Amino acid sequence: MIIAEVSFMPFGVGLSVGDYVIEALKTFKRLRIKFTPNSMGTVIEAETIDEIFNAVKEAEKSIISMGVKRLDTILKIDHRIDRENTSEIKMKRITDAMGVV
Repeated sequence: MIIAEVSFMPFGVGLSVGDYVIEALKTFKRLRIKFTPNSMGTVIEAETIDEIFNAVKEAEKSIISMGVKRLDTILKIDHRIDRENTSEIKMKRITDAMGVV
């Protein structure tokens, strides 16, 4: 599994970008990409790097279709091939180590 974090920042649309983020999340849902939004971006997971890139590309198209003239996209990818890699596994390790329930 490949884990990525993506953030979209449309320019020229005011200070709130919530509607644009929601549009990107709808795109991930439509594409059946596993996603977890957070306050600074969205974590997405897929089996292949092509699925990650396609999901980001389609989300960009969705946001641009809302009239955005400039879009800054930040993508960070964790492509681990030596063992299974999921958001749940990573978070469990942290919560176990910190004694968080």
